Amino acid sequence: METYDAYSREELDEAKVAIISIIHKCEKALPKLKEKSSQQTLLKRRIKAMYIALSLIEKETIGFDI
Repeated sequence: METYDAYSREELDEAKVAIISIIHKCEKALPKLKEKSSQQTLLKRRIKAMYIALSLIEKETIGFDI
């Protein structure tokens, strides 16, 4: 896996679209899982991580708007 110090606006926008899609799919699957199961806990944590990633991408793209 490669790491980069900076990403283009286009790359960040593409990642944002992908993360929003992942969040939507996870939130749609969440009600289908058994309450308080390990699968439900894991999915909730993944959703939270996706929201954090989305927030960080949005903060990063603020600089591009200037």
